[in-house]
Amino acid sequence: MSPASLKFVLSFLLLVGSPVFSTPVNTHKISLSLAAKFKAAGVTNIAAADRARARVLRQATTIGKRDANASITNVPAIGYVIQAGIGNPVKHYQLLVDTASGNTWIGADQSYTITNTSNDTENTVSVTYGTGNFSGVEYLDTVTLGPLSITQQSIGVASKSAGFQGVDGVLGIGPVGLTKGTVSNVDTVPTVMDNLFSQGTIGSEILGVYFVPASEDDATGTLTFGGWNNSLITSGITYTPITSTSPARSYWGIDQSITYGDSALLSSVSGIVDTGTVLILIASDAFNTYQSATGATLDEATGLLKITSDQYSNLKSLIFTIGGTAFTLTPNAQIWPRSMNIVISGKSNDESIYLIVADIGSKSDSTFDFINGYTFLERFYSIFDTTNQRVGFATTAYTESTVN
Repeated sequence: MSPASLKFVLSFLLLVGSPVFSTPVNTHKISLSLAAKFKAAGVTNIAAADRARARVLRQATTIGKRDANASITNVPAIGYVIQAGIGNPVKHYQLLVDTASGNTWIGADQSYTITNTSNDTENTVSVTYGTGNFSGVEYLDTVTLGPLSITQQSIGVASKSAGFQGVDGVLGIGPVGLTKGTVSNVDTVPTVMDNLFSQGTIGSEILGVYFVPASEDDATGTLTFGGWNNSLITSGITYTPITSTSPARSYWGIDQSITYGDSALLSSVSGIVDTGTVLILIASDAFNTYQSATGATLDEATGLLKITSDQYSNLKSLIFTIGGTAFTLTPNAQIWPRSMNIVISGKSNDESIYLIVADIGSKSDSTFDFINGYTFLERFYSIFDTTNQRVGFATTAYTESTVN
């Protein structure tokens, strides 16, 4: 079997520890379990951090990433970090996995080490996120992700960075257009996914993403390069094309409708799917309708809506209609895991019930009205298909889990 016909899987645990290598599950797939990190406690207003990211993502495609501005620079509450090897001899770095960025870069916590395979392009690079920024010089080097090896991969080497304490940088797996204007003297730079495909390592430029809810004892994440893992889904796959609406179309942007019970929140609007956003963000007017319907109050410390036990008992389903298929968030899926309240409030005895739907910070205009973040993606398998310019979703064993 040729390398191009293989699908490679990288798994990463929601734990801090040493890499754990697993036995290949079959001859068609190679699995690798890696350590991952998340912010342990005391996040300052999780909703504000996500809103800042949303603001920059919305502006960046219009005004350019070099000029985009944000006021929040903290690492998200849950950040999946994958171990990447760079150079020869190899040095390992912990990189945040980000579907809303095309740039891969290092140098936040751990500095870059020049090796035999390093090639300084002498081009400068600068990227601003809602949760931080970096600037430096662009290099070409060999990047390894488990069994995958990418030669001459373009990577940023930060001389300055902010907002990425505890990690070494970012693994950008978003569309290549997101690198436009970030590196001097070139239009765009090939992403990790671009090079895996062009170098024949994977047969299709497709990425499968699977998250087990963070509150589960065996919480893990799995990236499947070159396809998806059928053993992790419990339904057929619904595909929807990348939206034609700007600015959402620059990302993994889709069209969807959202209904809470019998109340329409958003109807056939555009937004994005993003692993780097923690919450589900919706347009301000839709958020106000949701808050009113649930009876929730706004908690100023976390920025999240908070409900009582009685209100939780009366929560209705939150339905996302994508590509003609209804993907339902049960009442349990709409709340932050109570066992992890310390992550967002810093209080070890916090038994509050927080909702994971938040205000995106702008009224609906059908162009960037939502972000389906991690708290959506932990309930559904997602497929990011560059080859066919579409995004796919399917249910998993955790879609209706009551673990929260």
